Amino acid sequence: LQPVEYYYKMPDKMCERDAIVVDPMLATGNSAAAAVSHLKNRSQPKSIKFMGLLAAPEGIAHFSERYPDAQIVTASIDERLNDVGFIVPGLGDAGDRQYGVQ
Repeated sequence: LQPVEYYYKMPDKMCERDAIVVDPMLATGNSAAAAVSHLKNRSQPKSIKFMGLLAAPEGIAHFSERYPDAQIVTASIDERLNDVGFIVPGLGDAGDRQYGVQ
């Protein structure tokens, strides 16, 4: 349930730009918070928005507590996280769905 950075590249002069962090789901909020931390520490954009298809209340609370100035945009807020950090009822694992992994 901890984020791992695979790739980071941003355009120059982010202080003049708005950034949108996109992730299919906001479950624990750890990945989104890590992405925003990198943006703030390395690129310092003018504003930051998180956009995702589905969110859990726990992820929203965690992310909003760390970054109250970042707006969250989501299509739906599900009930909760289960004991392994998956959104309930959720959609299953986004990576598995996207890449056909079983």
